[in-house]
Amino acid sequence: MDIGTPGSASSTKVMLLGSGELGKEVIIALQRLGVEVIAVDRYANAPGHQVAHSAHVINMADGGELRALIEKVRPHIVVPEIEAIATDALAEIEAQGAIEIIPTAKAAQLTMNREGIRRLAAESLELRTSRYAFAESLNQLSMVIDSVIGYPCIVKPVMSSSGKGQSLVETPGDVENAWNYAMSGGRVNRGKVIVEEKIEFDYEITLLTVRALNAQGEIETRFCEPIGHIQKQGDYVESWQPQPMSAAALKSSQNIAREVTAHLGGRGIFGVELFVKGDEVWFSEVSPRPHDTGMVTMISQHQSEFALHARAILGLPVDTRLRTPGASAVIYGGFDGAPITYEGVAEALRIPQTDLRLFGKPEAFVKRRMGVALAYGGNTDEARDRAKRAAACVKPVHT
Repeated sequence: MDIGTPGSASSTKVMLLGSGELGKEVIIALQRLGVEVIAVDRYANAPGHQVAHSAHVINMADGGELRALIEKVRPHIVVPEIEAIATDALAEIEAQGAIEIIPTAKAAQLTMNREGIRRLAAESLELRTSRYAFAESLNQLSMVIDSVIGYPCIVKPVMSSSGKGQSLVETPGDVENAWNYAMSGGRVNRGKVIVEEKIEFDYEITLLTVRALNAQGEIETRFCEPIGHIQKQGDYVESWQPQPMSAAALKSSQNIAREVTAHLGGRGIFGVELFVKGDEVWFSEVSPRPHDTGMVTMISQHQSEFALHARAILGLPVDTRLRTPGASAVIYGGFDGAPITYEGVAEALRIPQTDLRLFGKPEAFVKRRMGVALAYGGNTDEARDRAKRAAACVKPVHT
């Protein structure tokens, strides 16, 4: 792809649908390559709005509103960065042929809710997954747990992100709370949940999988080193790279990721989540975009997941090599309110081989992700210790 000059008649325009902390880093990576970026989100002054060439606030789940904005701006490429998008409108726009959807409208449709991607993986591709069922009422949820899944199990909304609405259900007394939490925690309330068997795995990974053009103009699949992570209530709090694993488990993980992403198609980075026990691997989920656990790559890789996504989008060469063992640790809001200032930044950065990303979100919530601490070291244990200590130094405060 030839790249023009932002703001001119020759500009190469990319529109991001969703402009949070992950979108912000994609925008910066695209701008470094001379791309004009249009940031879209559901609220004003989102992190990506603060760095894009232009910004818009719309309800992206409204097909008419989304289509009108795309037709007005006429970007060359549209990149969905969140789940709550009117994917039918994207499919119609893609079918017209003038605007490319990254990776594809089909990928956005299949992965926007857990039902589509789970049925694809387990039923169409016959990949190994946990046992699962869907429920559209509290009574139905109780029935499928009792008759199909059993206790303990995991209940999730069919559409959510960053673990919102996810619960561990250990007894029948937990079911109603899990249902209510799922209904309130989804990006879009579909009145439906997925309930999954709880697998006793050794660890879980994100395998960042990149579909990019080679020198012959053909799509090749490449993998970053596996990323280990810790989640609490489905929300990532810490990640590190590389995650040690057996050669057999790594090969199985790559085969699963290759098969899923090949079916979704297109170019770009995919975050494939997998459970691992010894040499056994289970598919969990996939996001057709940079993954929150992959923020560690901003310090651990030669090209971060955001740079890889930007390059793949534009048809440019990619480099997935690890530079150094690294880690990330989340900085939470700790309170509800605005405006916000951050204390302890200097103290955090005095810890050797650390860095910070403060996202610039206009409002804090107790468990809202406001930033991450990054660190590298001689091994992942050293990097994790530094990242956690740096994150603990930074305190968002109400001013």
